[in-house]
Amino acid sequence: MQRILSSHLPTRVGETVRIAGWVHRRRLLKSVAFLIVRDAAGLTQVVVADPAVRADVTALPEETVVEVVGTVTANGTAPAGVELTGPTVRPLGPPAVPPPFDLYRPALTAALPTQLDHASVALRHPTRSAALRISAAAVAGFRAALDARDFVEVHTPKVVATSTESGANVFTLDWFGRPAYLAQSPQFYKQLMVGVFERVYEVGPVFRAEPHDTVRHLAQYTSLDVELGFVVDHRDVMVVLRDTLAGMLAEVARRAGGAVATLGLTLPEVPVEIPAVHFTEALRIAGAPPDEPDLAPAHERTLGEWARTAHGSDFLFVTGYPMAKRPFYTHPDPARPAYSNGFDLLFRGLELVTGGQRLHRHADYLAALAARGEPVEPYAGYVDAFRHGMPPHGGFAIGLERFVARLVGAANVREVTAFPRDLHRLTP
Repeated sequence: MQRILSSHLPTRVGETVRIAGWVHRRRLLKSVAFLIVRDAAGLTQVVVADPAVRADVTALPEETVVEVVGTVTANGTAPAGVELTGPTVRPLGPPAVPPPFDLYRPALTAALPTQLDHASVALRHPTRSAALRISAAAVAGFRAALDARDFVEVHTPKVVATSTESGANVFTLDWFGRPAYLAQSPQFYKQLMVGVFERVYEVGPVFRAEPHDTVRHLAQYTSLDVELGFVVDHRDVMVVLRDTLAGMLAEVARRAGGAVATLGLTLPEVPVEIPAVHFTEALRIAGAPPDEPDLAPAHERTLGEWARTAHGSDFLFVTGYPMAKRPFYTHPDPARPAYSNGFDLLFRGLELVTGGQRLHRHADYLAALAARGEPVEPYAGYVDAFRHGMPPHGGFAIGLERFVARLVGAANVREVTAFPRDLHRLTP
């Protein structure tokens, strides 16, 4: 008899079936016992009336892996409206050592550090696993939206000879006796691949050695990177970003609807045209001084509230960031050279995406590096490619964990990360 998942039981009423999973909860009453079995698809209620089977169930701690064979019986009060009756229960391993918190409760009551210390079992809780299902669906939507627009997925090195952006903190390592670094971005490589495929994307880890210890930063996170050629300016990039986000949320709704329901979420709508304000206007809206070089988290929150009130949107583009706060490869605004053809996308008052138009002429790269007092040699392999013809291009990067955290309303990005790496945590 082939094992089936709990989600298939409603179509098998009256049949004898085999399920398998973890002992989620036991309720031992005087004449009957209820065994709740958890599998990847949900929960199954098993009604145990036979004294011998009840004795076996009594000896099974929570999280023990078991197999159950029984008859599917309709019961409107049971999960999915069915339960198993007349069961036989067989352990598939030794009795489990219970974790240091109860997984059967509606919410994990353990503090986040305790959950992270015991991630292998904490992630079994339906609320924690739901966030990871949403993350997986978002990545699937990211790929599907870009595949439909003739983008090509690429895979770039994560060990590099120089830092991606000057002055940034990077993780160093020994590469056969030579210094090397963990890549903090695929930026240079995805630009070079525009010269091959015109439109590329990548899903992969990036590493940031900045000593942040906040609820929104990780030292390793998953970056969803996009680069496209033959753009007029950054607005073409913003259109692709808007469509990509819409595709991601549509796939979350389609593929992870159960997880969305588990967390009680209402997914946001992506406007046909996301509202946009120039950086100078954003400062005014946020009540910041006009000479402020960047937006602080408090400014972002104010802008998020303004976008919701003025435009009914959870999303807001802020364009034209000062060139002084953008990487050297950023294309300046031809009409206002002190400002960039770059943007940030705020999602519910939090910076989610950075993007923009890049330089594409070799001479412009030489001038940009010289203006910042940067030598060309560390970037020679990158800059040299622009001698051989590169189209006007631009791109963006979405931090996956930050997106999911904001989507599900998590207070800390670590709540939606399976095994986070940060300033203090290198295990498990």
